[in-house]
Amino acid sequence: MKVEVEIVEIELENDNGIPIDSVEATCTRCDHQTESYGTGDASRRRCLALMREECPEGESNFYVDADE
Repeated sequence: MKVEVEIVEIELENDNGIPIDSVEATCTRCDHQTESYGTGDASRRRCLALMREECPEGESNFYVDADE
């Protein structure tokens, strides 16, 4: 099933406490969230891949950015 994900830019702290521009993805079906360092396409794709791996419902959905 194709599921839209809302991606927003956030700031995460790394292990040294330094703030890093990052992205956070939220599933529009169940509100599950994933995060990745960086704001580029690779970081966004990583969030989508993590969403599939970590689905709390155990589903194998195809996640897409709702803004694209």
